[in-house]
Amino acid sequence: MPLVDRSYRNLFVALFCVFTIFGMSMTIIGAALPKILSSFGWSYFVAGMVLAANAIAYFTFTFVGGYALRYLGPKRTMVTGLMIAGVGLVFFASTPDPLTNILLSALIGVGQGFVEITVNWTTLRLDTAKSGRPMNLMHGAFAVGAIAGPLALAGLLGAGFDWVTIYHLMGGVFAGLVVLFALLSMDLPPDPHVADPDQPPQRLATHPAYYLSFLALFFYVGVELGVSNWLAEYFVSVFDYPASQSALLVSLFWVGLLAGRFGVPLLYHGPRQDLVLIGFSALATVAVAGLSLLGFTTNGPMTQTIGMGLVLMAGLGSSIYYPAVITLLGNCFPQAQSQAIGFAATGGGIGAFVFPFLMSALAEGAGIRVGFATYAVFAVAMTAAAVGLALSAKKRG
Repeated sequence: MPLVDRSYRNLFVALFCVFTIFGMSMTIIGAALPKILSSFGWSYFVAGMVLAANAIAYFTFTFVGGYALRYLGPKRTMVTGLMIAGVGLVFFASTPDPLTNILLSALIGVGQGFVEITVNWTTLRLDTAKSGRPMNLMHGAFAVGAIAGPLALAGLLGAGFDWVTIYHLMGGVFAGLVVLFALLSMDLPPDPHVADPDQPPQRLATHPAYYLSFLALFFYVGVELGVSNWLAEYFVSVFDYPASQSALLVSLFWVGLLAGRFGVPLLYHGPRQDLVLIGFSALATVAVAGLSLLGFTTNGPMTQTIGMGLVLMAGLGSSIYYPAVITLLGNCFPQAQSQAIGFAATGGGIGAFVFPFLMSALAEGAGIRVGFATYAVFAVAMTAAAVGLALSAKKRG
C-alpha cells in the first residue's frame, strides 16, 4: 500500500520539504551560538534568555496553533507560521541588542509552533490507512534538517561568509515557502469522523490519553534533546574520548534516529503502532540506562566501543516515539485532532525548555555522571507514559 494517495503526493512532498527546512531552523541558532557570543559579547545568561524566548513561544503556539487550525484551516495557519518565522529569521542577529534578539527569537518560535502543528495534523489526515508510516517518514525529514542546519552554517563559514548570512538565507527560504503554500492546493481527503451536529463534541479533558500524550512528549523531547546535547561532553569527560572527534558521537545518535524514521515506515506496514512505540521506547530506555551505568565502570577502549554502540541504539530507539504518539493520539480523538495534537506538542516544547536547565544544575552540583543518569530515569518515565498511552488508545478504540 502506498504511503499516501497519489492525488496528495505533491502536498506530501511539499510538507516534507517544509519539515526539512523547519528542522534546519531549529538548530542553526544553537550551532551559531559560539559565534554569537564572541561577536556580540553576550553572557551565558543573555544567550540563555534568547534561547528560552524561542522555546517558550514555540511550546505556547503549538498549543494555540491547534485552535488556529480549527478556525483558519491548514493553509492559512501554515502561511501565517511561515511568514512570522521568516520575518524573525531575516532580522535575527542584525543587531547585538539583547532585547531585540530576544523578541526576534520569540517571533521565530511563534512561527515554528504554527508550522509544526500544521505539518503534524495535515500528515495525519493524509494517512487514510492509519498506518503511521507517513508520520514516521515526515519526522525523518525533520531529522535530516536538524543535521543539515549546522552543516550549512559550517559550509558558509568555510566559504568566507559571515555567520549572520545563515539567518538571512533561511528567511529567504521561508519567504519562498510562503509563496509555495499560498499557491498550493491543500485540499485533504474527506474526514470520515466529521462530528454530527446533533452529537455533543468530544471532551478531550475527560480522557487519560489527552494527558498521557502530553507527558509522553514532555519526557521524550527532554530525553532526546538532552542525550543529544550532552553526549559529546559526557564521552570526553567520562570515557576520555578525544574532544576533536566528539561531534561524531552526536552524528551517530542521529544516524540511528534517521535509520528508524526512514526504515520503520519502509519495512513495517502493520497497524500496531502501539506495540512499535513501546518496543522502540524500551530499546531507547535500555540504551540510555546502559550508557549511564557504563559511566560508573572502569574506563578503556572497550568501554568507548560499547558506549558508541549504545549511542546508536539510543538513537534508533528514539526514532519513532514522537510520530507514533501523534498517530495514536489522532486515532483517539478523530473529531478534535488539532487541539489534541497541539496540547501534546506543547508538552514536548516544555520538555525542551525545562530539561537543559535541570541537567546543567545537576551536572554542576553532582557531576556529569549523576546528571546524565537522570536521563535514564526520565527514559523509564517516557516508556511508562508510552505504555499508558497505548493501553488508553486501545481501550478508546
